[in-house]
Amino acid sequence: MSKIKIVIADDHQLFRNGLRILLDAFDDFDIAGEAGNGEEVLKIIHNSKCHIILMDINMPIMDGIEATRRVIEINPGIKIIALSMYGEEEYYHSMVEAGAKGFLLKDSDINEVKDAIITVYNGGNYFSQVLLQHVIQKIRARETETKHANLSKREREILLKICEGLSNQEIADNLFISKRTVDKHRANLLSKTQSKNTASLILYAIKNKLIEV
Repeated sequence: MSKIKIVIADDHQLFRNGLRILLDAFDDFDIAGEAGNGEEVLKIIHNSKCHIILMDINMPIMDGIEATRRVIEINPGIKIIALSMYGEEEYYHSMVEAGAKGFLLKDSDINEVKDAIITVYNGGNYFSQVLLQHVIQKIRARETETKHANLSKREREILLKICEGLSNQEIADNLFISKRTVDKHRANLLSKTQSKNTASLILYAIKNKLIEV
């Protein structure tokens, strides 16, 4: 397999340096460049081949949301993984709309960063497990109160199970219903919230205060 070319975009040089050292330890990765703001990201992708950008959300001059939008316009083949801190959940939906395919906390274990890069490079979406569990806890705490988007009680139950990473068959077994019923509820959830996948479904819930983070 050819190396995955990565750009690290963050306005803190110390963070970039540390992440670069950690990623350099993996033979499958090649750091194609570093940027301190969105404008520098655009210059790098014009001059260097890049597969993945680890994109900080809050940067000066041009933030990660606008930079992500511009990168995708220039080269839709580049995949963006947002670098996030707790408290930035309000920006997640904007990052998804701009084209981001993954979300990582800045204090994530390096092996999770590796998994996220490989998953997104191969066409998947990646949502930090710590962030996901944080969201799940909020769903569990509020699931009996939630009435947003006309979700039924059963749909809210299935939403929680989806966020826990269960397959449709596992959800069916857990709730003692048929897999076909779960398939239908999942389709209804995606349709009602206009979500494309599990990650965007969670982000929809955050943006619309279906859950609190």
